[in-house]
Amino acid sequence: MNSASIDLSAKTSNRIPSLSENGFLRYFNFIALYVAQGIPEGMCFFGIPAWMAMNGKTPGQIGSFVAAVGLPWSFKIIVAPLMDRFSYLPMGRRRPWVLFGQLGLIVSFIAMALVPDPLNNLNLFMAAGFAVGFFGSFQDVATDGMAIDIVPADQQARANGLMWGAKIIGTSVSLAAGSWLTYQYSFSTAILTLSVAVGLIMLVPLFLRERAGEKLLPWTNGNVSPETKKMQLNSWSIIGKSLYKVFTLRNSLLFAVTGFITQGAFNYMDTILPIFTVQELGWTDKAYSQFYATASLTGGIGGMLIGGLLIDKFGKIRMLNIYCFTAIVLVSIFVLLQHYWTNKWFVGCFMILYQLLFVFTSIGIFATAMQCCWKKVSATQFTMYMAIANLGRTAGAKCIGPMKLHFSWQYTLIAFALMFAVAWILIRIIHINKQVEKVHELENQEHENTLTLQV
Repeated sequence: MNSASIDLSAKTSNRIPSLSENGFLRYFNFIALYVAQGIPEGMCFFGIPAWMAMNGKTPGQIGSFVAAVGLPWSFKIIVAPLMDRFSYLPMGRRRPWVLFGQLGLIVSFIAMALVPDPLNNLNLFMAAGFAVGFFGSFQDVATDGMAIDIVPADQQARANGLMWGAKIIGTSVSLAAGSWLTYQYSFSTAILTLSVAVGLIMLVPLFLRERAGEKLLPWTNGNVSPETKKMQLNSWSIIGKSLYKVFTLRNSLLFAVTGFITQGAFNYMDTILPIFTVQELGWTDKAYSQFYATASLTGGIGGMLIGGLLIDKFGKIRMLNIYCFTAIVLVSIFVLLQHYWTNKWFVGCFMILYQLLFVFTSIGIFATAMQCCWKKVSATQFTMYMAIANLGRTAGAKCIGPMKLHFSWQYTLIAFALMFAVAWILIRIIHINKQVEKVHELENQEHENTLTLQV
């Protein structure tokens, strides 16, 4: 390609507004990237395990595959500081990492499709699954960091709602399409087709700059944005000190504990529901799966359409207060109306309402987490919030055994309401505006220190 064609492509691409300039393109970009995350998750966590089960693989073998895909998500806390420390700034602070993660998803998905006789070559198959999980988690961290850097605070809740819904849609569509293609043609055909979909989605971040004037690709025209240059940190010690300063703020710590409790409570209920419906109420696993799928899709679409809008209109903390109170009331009513548990539609309606609350509350939690972040260390700080929330999910699941051993189903279920009562109290004493003010103070102090050193 000659220099004239490069200049022409640069001029043409400059006509497309950057993400920092255009709200519609911001939403479109993050919807696309979260659909791309949902595609491999739908197959790797749901479609492939079902396919393996249909072909006679043992629960241990299936569990090992799922664990191989899920393990890299634990590495996010290591990956995030790398993204805060290093980047090719002429192409944007997060965009190079997003493109790298997206490209890795495509390549690893293709590699999975090319594993010879995967059902009888499980070690290589799991290695491919690990690669898919690694690049999926990589793209997730980069996308979240980009959202914090680019999306204005008053649009973060709406963006989270759209992202959440997009991921559920990507998961559902890939599961349905991938399963159909597997049974109609072959497993390799299904995965290769889905990798094409992921490749097409890569065109979105490929042609959309973070900020005006940046390069689309390393060999095209463009420069480092002043905003990006100001945010970038070039020292591990500065990253560590900055993270310590912002994470130890009062409201930051309170919010981290709130995330731990709410996500722990949700995973507690998520783990209880299949046990409760199948063992206590006598449902089949198929009946539970159908009701759960309906509830999950309803929650995802609800979050996409109105979850973020409600928080944007009425405020994050106000809506989180309402959601916590509603969760307490919903579960309490369900426990009190025990004589209706034999009615599948009553339990099914409870599952749908619960799933809507789960999605709406999670949107509020994630949007608040973004607002609490200091943009200089946004990828690391947000990932730490998510890591603490995931620890809460583990703790919530671990509570089920002791609760069910010593208490009836009524008390086991009401424990969820008690967890949310604690979270509700914490939310009422969190002051997000003060957190934002403190972050601005830290920013100003750092700027003054930099000027002093330069003098």
